[in-house]
Amino acid sequence: MKLHLSKLGDTKLFTAYGADHVAVNGERFERSVAVQAEEVRSDWAAASFDALDETHFTCFLASRPDVLLLGTGAQQRFAHPRLYRALTDAGIGVECMTTPAACRTYNILVAEGRKVVAAILL
Repeated sequence: MKLHLSKLGDTKLFTAYGADHVAVNGERFERSVAVQAEEVRSDWAAASFDALDETHFTCFLASRPDVLLLGTGAQQRFAHPRLYRALTDAGIGVECMTTPAACRTYNILVAEGRKVVAAILL
């Protein structure tokens, strides 16, 4: 599915997604990524949902987002709360959803000026 790019300057937005990729501002990624309005982190080390551990979440503490959207692929899966306890203790919301839903939700929240991170598992 292709998404239409809003005119938000250099803001990083999802412009497409599929079963094996996402595109941010037209750049295609075929491995897990973490996207914020100002940057794309293609070095996010989460290889799969089953490989998630606390370090895959605590790395987002420094950026202090309002919410972390975890895109879990084609099926919605829920990470165990102990994995992201540090985020919730810091007042950061964590939402688990399918990757397409995470991409769409991220774009809406960024357009509203919210500080959000989309962590997408591929």
